Amino acid sequence: MAKGKVLIADDDPNVLELLTLYLTKDGYQVVTVRDGSEALRQTRESKPDLLILDVMMPRLDGWEVCRAVRQESFVPIIMLTAKGEDYDRILGLELGADDYVVKPFNPVEVVARVKAILRRVNREKEGAKILEFPGLHIDVARHEVLVDDQPASLTPKEFDLLVFLAERPGWTYTREQILSQVWGYDFVGDGRTVDAHIKRLRQKLVSAEPKPWSIATVWGVGYKFEEQQEAEGGVSKTQH
Repeated sequence: MAKGKVLIADDDPNVLELLTLYLTKDGYQVVTVRDGSEALRQTRESKPDLLILDVMMPRLDGWEVCRAVRQESFVPIIMLTAKGEDYDRILGLELGADDYVVKPFNPVEVVARVKAILRRVNREKEGAKILEFPGLHIDVARHEVLVDDQPASLTPKEFDLLVFLAERPGWTYTREQILSQVWGYDFVGDGRTVDAHIKRLRQKLVSAEPKPWSIATVWGVGYKFEEQQEAEGGVSKTQH
């Protein structure tokens, strides 16, 4: 029985053959396509458990596919890029990618990243819960966030970041801890990635009325989800 279905989109047949060989050997079902338009079509039709997208593809590039998929689905995405610059890495993450791999790559590492991401996704499904705070509703299983009963449109990483912090109100985490726990397996990033996501998350959680919770900056350390216990209704309740 296959561990899961992985869709690989790359116009290089050697990359498709190599990743198919290693992923199939490890028990995954693999679907391959050679352009971005076909990748988007197959994602909608085949319902893969994870996507591996090359950035440079004909018809639609990897960024365009990632952006389109994120409007419809939270399926995990790993970007393949021939560039290692910060701009390309951060752009992919801002568009909703879960991870990235720079070419040339070790196929064993790619398989390890696939395993880690799918393991995290399955763990989240098994431990699905609802987090409730005054004016804030977080449904982990449905990837749904409501602020004052109005939906907040978060990217997958913004959602994961909010859940990570809100699960442990009052706990302070360094940027390195957040990168490790939210971005996952062996992610090579820096504090700017976390800072950018925190900034956008705060903007999307803005409420017309003051709330007894916030994502607070702990100067010189990192961030925490903070509750003002003295405020009315300030104590949260977590439903498992």
